[in-house]
Amino acid sequence: MLFVVVPGVDWAYAIASSVKHHAGVLPAVSGMLAGHLTATLVVAAGVAAVPAASPVAMTVLTVAGALYLIWLGVGALRHPAAPDLTGEEAPVGGRKLFAKGIGISLLNPKVFLLFLALLPQFTSANAPWPVAAQMVLLGALHVANCAVVYFAVGFGAAAVLTKHPKAAKVVGIVSGIVMIGLGVALGVEKALSGVH
Repeated sequence: MLFVVVPGVDWAYAIASSVKHHAGVLPAVSGMLAGHLTATLVVAAGVAAVPAASPVAMTVLTVAGALYLIWLGVGALRHPAAPDLTGEEAPVGGRKLFAKGIGISLLNPKVFLLFLALLPQFTSANAPWPVAAQMVLLGALHVANCAVVYFAVGFGAAAVLTKHPKAAKVVGIVSGIVMIGLGVALGVEKALSGVH
């Protein structure tokens, strides 16, 4: 839960999607949850250990994730989220928001590294369940925590920021900056770790 309540790119995406259109919260957050669940299953199957053990694969994953975050952030800055005050609910593009949510989760190498470093510490080879099943259960608990927090953040932002369009625009811009900043930080971190 401590990992989930720390604001990051997931929060930024939930807020930006909710401000743009109230109905955007459900597909955006559902996409992120599907991405986290997929990451859980990949880690439980042992597949994630392969790229984690390969410096080249981790570099490719990190760079792809960094570029994706920067691309999303630039898009958010070019078109800051603003509530629809006309009363006409335009199509929100739920599939697109869902797909972006999955991308945000799956292209974030920190998610896989967190699962690889954290989940195994809470499993036991002597338990009645196989280790993979234990990891799936722990990952599902993480996804449930994400659902509670991300939906609360998304719907809360929609409720508050739709009444304050100027604040909503500022939050949209800040979300874009956060995404770009996290993308750049990922790239810089990978570049510096490659130097050592």
